[in-house]
Amino acid sequence: MRAYMRFFGEVRYYFVYIDFEALLDRLHCFMPSNSFFVTYIFICFIRQLRTLFLEESTIIERDGQWLHEIAINNSVLETLNFYMTDLAQVSFEDLELIARNCRNLVSVKISDCEILDLVGFLRAAAVLEEFCGGSFNEQPDRYTAVTFPPKLCRLGLTYMGKNEMPIVFPFASLLKKLDLLYALLDTEDHCLLIQRCPNLEVLETRNVIGDRGLEVLARSCKRLKRLRIERGADEQGMEDEEGVVSQRGLMALAQGCLELEYLAVYVSDISNASLEYIGTYSKNLCDFRLVLLDQEESITDLPLDNGVRALLRGCDKLRRFALYLRPGGLTDVGLGYIGQYSPKVRWMLLGYVGESDAGLLAFSRGCPSLQKLEMRGCCFSERALAISVMQLTSLRYLWVQGYRASEQPGRDLLAMARPFWNIELIPARQVVVTDQVGQTVVVEHPAHILAYYSLAGPRTDFPNSVIPLDALVAGVEL
Repeated sequence: MRAYMRFFGEVRYYFVYIDFEALLDRLHCFMPSNSFFVTYIFICFIRQLRTLFLEESTIIERDGQWLHEIAINNSVLETLNFYMTDLAQVSFEDLELIARNCRNLVSVKISDCEILDLVGFLRAAAVLEEFCGGSFNEQPDRYTAVTFPPKLCRLGLTYMGKNEMPIVFPFASLLKKLDLLYALLDTEDHCLLIQRCPNLEVLETRNVIGDRGLEVLARSCKRLKRLRIERGADEQGMEDEEGVVSQRGLMALAQGCLELEYLAVYVSDISNASLEYIGTYSKNLCDFRLVLLDQEESITDLPLDNGVRALLRGCDKLRRFALYLRPGGLTDVGLGYIGQYSPKVRWMLLGYVGESDAGLLAFSRGCPSLQKLEMRGCCFSERALAISVMQLTSLRYLWVQGYRASEQPGRDLLAMARPFWNIELIPARQVVVTDQVGQTVVVEHPAHILAYYSLAGPRTDFPNSVIPLDALVAGVEL
């Protein structure tokens, strides 16, 4: 199975497959004469399982026997997570049995399962601290009978709407983490719920929270440490005109939530002043990620050179920094500021920043701790990229999407060649795809560069679209 995780530019793939029948078959291959012993080993494995994590995985499901085996054989499970998967053959009786048998079960995140079917499970899970998943398919008044465990403090109810939201109110003041990414709430609903959560430390939601929701958050949740605001799906239409985040919400957030350590946000509008506020008030910020959406034709205040400088100078604990703008969002001067004022940043994602090679070269004279750099929408030449890599002395990984190739593509990248530094190219290409209305369209894929350190040498499993730099250069020489 494969899990895809979108995280502000980071794409990770996890390959995990748990097949109990295959496991037994392999054990039999080693000990074919003693099936009892094989079964004993298998049961011992199940009995010792403390954490099962399958979140956001694509799984070929045979039946629900895997969960039943855990239910009848395990008493030490602490974390059970198959959140945001398509596992549908899940027995709520097995979940209840797991809750009764596993007295240290503190975290359960499941797929779509009617909340009313989980009443017994929620009653049995006496020490449960985290629950995510479920679904609401019945009339709202039926959910008044649902009660949650007394120690529950981290919650994410999938597809919870305005009418179901009141089931959270009785214990909202106990919540430390709230996941609303898949809730069906508008701006007003966010305001009503958030103001009842004074102890909230982690909030994950979509930009439908709006500036007004962020203002309520700033007034009500003084202990907030982590805030993640994802982009709402375009097909939802964003009917709520308040459902956008701009400099207004960011300024309120910075002033009200002084303990903030992590901020990842999609904004529709931005200003230098809002970034200056973050630099002034968010002194504990270690991870900052901002994406400027293209919904608005004009932005209040561009370029953001001075705001970025103020943020980086004020937030001196930053270790991770992402800034994805639009053309004109940051000049060469601003890109130089990023290099100058990011002494501790180890990971960086930059999109549509700078104007010329001079900005990139100024940037690369700083960032002494930078190990991983990702760039999109680049206007930089191969030569400037190569020189910059040589100046970023701590760099271990580089990924570039879109750049100005030399007359002989890849030739100028040889300037950054060195032992154990592997360079791969994906040439620009046209790909035929089918759009949402079923029509065939041609999509332009820009060229990519991937470079990384590896003591094991270059990989040998290149797909057809990837060309190692040494092979490309050798082909040109021939």
